[in-house]
Amino acid sequence: MNYQDINASTIDRWVEEGWEWGKPISHETFLAAMRGQWDVLLTPTKPVPHAWFGELKGKRILGLASGGGQQMPIFAALGAECTVLDYSERQLASERMVAEREGYAISIVRADMTKPLPFPDETFDLIFHPVSNCYIREVRPVWRECWRVLKPGGTLLSGVDHYVNFIVDEDEREIVNHLPFDPLADAAQRSKLEADGAGFQFSHSLEEQIGGQLEAGFTLLSLYEDTNGVGRLHELNIPTFLAMRSVKG
Repeated sequence: MNYQDINASTIDRWVEEGWEWGKPISHETFLAAMRGQWDVLLTPTKPVPHAWFGELKGKRILGLASGGGQQMPIFAALGAECTVLDYSERQLASERMVAEREGYAISIVRADMTKPLPFPDETFDLIFHPVSNCYIREVRPVWRECWRVLKPGGTLLSGVDHYVNFIVDEDEREIVNHLPFDPLADAAQRSKLEADGAGFQFSHSLEEQIGGQLEAGFTLLSLYEDTNGVGRLHELNIPTFLAMRSVKG
């Protein structure tokens, strides 16, 4: 299998084991969203400001690598027309389960985001892309595809790694890895991930994450940093994630 297929199988296993990002929202959370009481995450701990979304009713939203039944049901409850793309069968099964339970329509697409997105140009008003491009080697093509499938004036909301997590040891006390962290190029890094059952994960520079969006044509409007939520780096309040709001001009 290529690394994308290995990662899909890895995430399927994590979901079966109770992975935090694979637990779909409850019926009560869905009903609360319909009453206007809601929050969603792009990064581990900080809710995305509601002002980043604007009015969602009637908007066409793509959840890019956003399966799991956590964010898309909220957007559906707010009246958006939702499409979710993910490569994990289990994450998409959760999306299907919540949609059937709550009685809303959603387009569910299993696809690999390292390939061209299977949508026409200028399809969506908003793309919601929570932390996930750490599982792919090249991120610039993803930003270019996001630009292509967004309508003019459309919004890209993305959560990305800061890369700090990739340089420290498991106890987050020592710097032990060089950058980039690329298990396809470094056998020792690959062996460590395999021993941990962690699939293939990749560090990305801010040049790739922020610069890549700017190169694709986006205008960066807002950003905030976030921590892991647990562990020593979190206890020291060291940011390890970044959330961004960008628009297609």
